[in-house]
Amino acid sequence: MAPSMTSIRTSGDNIEIVDQLLLPHIVKWVPVETPDDAFDAIKSMKIRGAPAIASLAALSVARELSLALAASPQPEWLSSASALSAHVSPVLDHLFTSRPTAVNLSQAIKRIRAVLALTKAQGWTGAEAAEAVITESRAVADEDVGRNKEMSRVGAEWLLAQLEANGTIQPGESINVLTVCNTGSLATSGYGTALGLITHLWEIGRLGRAFYTQSAPYHQGTRLTALELLTLGVPSTMLCDTMVGSLMQHYKVHAVAVGADRVAKNGDTANKIGTYNAAVLAKRHGIPFLVVAPCSTLDPATPSGEQIPIEHRPPLEAVLARGVEYPLTIEAGVEPKQVVVQIAPPNISLEGIYNPSFDVTPAELITAVVTEKGVAHNPTGAQAIDLSSVL
Repeated sequence: MAPSMTSIRTSGDNIEIVDQLLLPHIVKWVPVETPDDAFDAIKSMKIRGAPAIASLAALSVARELSLALAASPQPEWLSSASALSAHVSPVLDHLFTSRPTAVNLSQAIKRIRAVLALTKAQGWTGAEAAEAVITESRAVADEDVGRNKEMSRVGAEWLLAQLEANGTIQPGESINVLTVCNTGSLATSGYGTALGLITHLWEIGRLGRAFYTQSAPYHQGTRLTALELLTLGVPSTMLCDTMVGSLMQHYKVHAVAVGADRVAKNGDTANKIGTYNAAVLAKRHGIPFLVVAPCSTLDPATPSGEQIPIEHRPPLEAVLARGVEYPLTIEAGVEPKQVVVQIAPPNISLEGIYNPSFDVTPAELITAVVTEKGVAHNPTGAQAIDLSSVL
């Protein structure tokens, strides 16, 4: 098995991310030195994926505080826990606005705020409070890989058991799984969520083929999924979002597994645009539809999908495609030339472009929600899913 890729790497206080805007043709690591750098990386989508976003934001706060503790003289805002809280709170406010749909980011910020509040209430010194915030911030990233592997295993085993129990497959038979966007190691701190489930199936010899969708004109998540599956050696097929129905008509798809940026209290799920389409088509063809996400993506404070804020990207992004010149000429030591082309008429009105990043899949279309704590099953297609067992 080839080693998985990663989106973030750290060495002491140093943080680097791979610029995902340049993948898959160029692998370029760029430093993230401040929370403002983290904000820019998240906002511009140099890094993407709800868990990875949360990890980077938290790590950037930890770096700032760690460097401040080592400084001589130390900044005034380390004079007390109250002064630290007054300094860090607006930083967290700013980071929160970078990608509003992804609830993992807000959950990470809540964890840091809780530590700030505790240290302030108990009268800790500024240094003691900073150390506590650093520990909590780094834990946000450190916990991700283990829970990703656990939910991938739990989801894969549950899915195989369900398919065998209802006679869809024979014991030991391999299955084909469709996924949307990228939910692998590049979208998390490692291994992945829905793509992790696919990876686990491959590792245990139970994956026939992975299918993954391409958003028009060519969404970056598709490139990253292609890169990860090729790196792992997983048999896979790319298709356009509009081809999902045709695929399900003519090829055996045993399940759809997707990630999530937010799961509301009733099970409604926000994920990359195109997910709702796949869920509707899966329902039509009787194919199980699984949402695979960490507990931090579940948001009991949001009653339903109607209250999930949906980020809209700049209209221009919908008419631009990034890639390398074709035919691609590979020369040792020479980076391929990246180009950006406009695929729409030159006089198109940007005001007339609809470009949401996410859509919401109603709970009634979701067969199960998988987290590191287990599976919340919705066998009857109820309009709400009881998530209490997996929170």
